[in-house]
Amino acid sequence: MAQTVLIAGVGPGLGTSLARKFAAEGCRVGMIARSESSLQAAASQVEGDVLPVQADITDPDQVASAFKQVRDSFGPVDILINHASFAAWKGLLELSPEEFEQSWRVTVFGGFLCAKEAVSDMLKSGDGAILFTGATSGIRGRAGALAFSSAKFGVRGMADSMAREYWPKGIHVAHIIIDGIIDTPQVRAQYKPDENEPLLNPDAIAESYWNLTRQNRSAWTFELEVRPHNEEFMA
Repeated sequence: MAQTVLIAGVGPGLGTSLARKFAAEGCRVGMIARSESSLQAAASQVEGDVLPVQADITDPDQVASAFKQVRDSFGPVDILINHASFAAWKGLLELSPEEFEQSWRVTVFGGFLCAKEAVSDMLKSGDGAILFTGATSGIRGRAGALAFSSAKFGVRGMADSMAREYWPKGIHVAHIIIDGIIDTPQVRAQYKPDENEPLLNPDAIAESYWNLTRQNRSAWTFELEVRPHNEEFMA
């Protein structure tokens, strides 16, 4: 039986690759994004059973409505990927209170709201997976990224707490650290990688997410770190 996957925070990079990978594996995929144009552009690149839903994941009512639309079309959610985040690349004195709060609301509060909805489905079946997209900034502070780092630290703590609560109930909660810059057209337009700092392939990262959802519960992974091959690091 096909599984229902919901990806919260779909954009032109990894979010689209995740939707494409899980759909290619036969899953029914719900895709949430706040931007209608970004959502439709992503959906056009995915073949299979896909439902794009425009919603602001910082709004509890909109999250509940989005999950209802996915359930009505595809059934209960089996896999949730909390991928949304908001970053203001500023330090303490440059960062506004509104930017700091927005980073927390999208990245942490939004993840909380989506997880709360998904767990209600998974507890009924005694099975499921919730994957959180993290970053190196979630385990090590970064100068000039105060809001992003604090939010990603929050995501890691939430994932760890949820894993301890829900692994015994059959729900695989995992945290993926993205250690590097993801290759997207926008990144390539602004960033000039050299041989010592290659970019992460979003399709390859999506494979790692998929593999996490296939693990036997006797040997689940909580935290997975992905980084590109780097000669300087390997030395």
